Parts: sequence; structure tokens; C-alpha cells
Amino acid sequence: MKAIIEVGHRGSIFDAVSSQVAESRAGRPVDYRLSFESTQTLFAEVTPERLELLDHLRRIGPCRAEELADQLPASSDPTVFTHHLERLETLGLLERHEDGTLFVPFASIEIILQLARVA
Repeated sequence: MKAIIEVGHRGSIFDAVSSQVAESRAGRPVDYRLSFESTQTLFAEVTPERLELLDHLRRIGPCRAEELADQLPASSDPTVFTHHLERLETLGLLERHEDGTLFVPFASIEIILQLARVA
């Protein structure tokens, strides 16, 4: 399963849900879709630091937040680090096992930005 992050038009969430239901009914795996109203909002939430954190965690596998912080090359302020983890978890890009270990539930994350068309 992969995560698809995109900028969507008003009401695009309904299109995404409809597509996911159809995929599920056909027995195909359903990708996780995360849609933002603008590129500014997308990149305010999915920052380079957060993408780096996800990439590193995906490479090393499930671990506790403290272990992850110790393994990152330039770990930031613990408060900022915790905030990044909380936002990623809220966005559904990061999950936590019952024992508290963090993991990335996706094989890949795709960011799709559609360029405006000239009429």
C-alpha cells in the first residue's frame, strides 16, 4: 500500500472515497489518499524535515521515538521532534503499535502536484 498526497479541488475527497470503495469492492488494495486545499498547506504540513523522518523510520523499521531521535543525523529540539511525530501521526502518515513503537505503514509515499492548464 502507498500513500498519495495531493492538492485537490473542492469536493475531491468525495471522488477519492468513491474510487477507494470501487477498488476495495474489486478486491484490489486501497491506497491511502491525503488531500490538501493548496500547495502552501501541503508543504506546511509535509515538510522536508518530516519527509526525512518518515524516510529514515521506513529504512530502519519500527522503533521507539527515543531510538529514532538518537539515529537521526541532526536531531532537532526534542519539543520540535515530538511535534513532527504528532503531526505525522495525525495526518495518518505515521502509526504507533500498542507497545509505543512507531512505524510507517506504507511502502511508498507519492506527492502529486498538478500544474495549472492554460485555456
